[in-house]
Amino acid sequence: RVRVELVRRLARAAGAHGMVGGQMIDLASEGKTLDMVGITRLQQLKTGALISFCCEAGAVLGRASPEADHALHAYAHDMGLAYQIADDILDVEADAATLGKTAGKDAAAGKATFVSILGLERARAQARMLADQAIQHLDLFDERADLLRQAAHFVITRRN
Repeated sequence: RVRVELVRRLARAAGAHGMVGGQMIDLASEGKTLDMVGITRLQQLKTGALISFCCEAGAVLGRASPEADHALHAYAHDMGLAYQIADDILDVEADAATLGKTAGKDAAAGKATFVSILGLERARAQARMLADQAIQHLDLFDERADLLRQAAHFVITRRN
């Protein structure tokens, strides 16, 4: 049963309601302007679905209670968005050598990002708020989730 549940959740995260769906939105939105709702949905499906599956897989393997499973899903949702906002900020602020990839690609391609919609400072504040919110979802785990708390902090302070 555990394997079946893992495969089911991975299929959801990878398929039309996950990364593939996000990529479809991304391709369909080329040359169009996405609003905050659209960019959030796009990133929830792409980055968020992968991060969410990782947390959900841990819950399945650990036979977590429904409450713990929900808390991990909520954590992953907020952390995934915080990660993507931080990535958008780095795309604006960092250079290619630091990033290890071409900087400014999204702006050059005219793609909507959290920074292009919110501005740099509001995007930074939104990432911090989401990381803090992700950490709050872990309250029921006490110190057992300290590594996840550190990960949420890391995604908004990383330099590449």
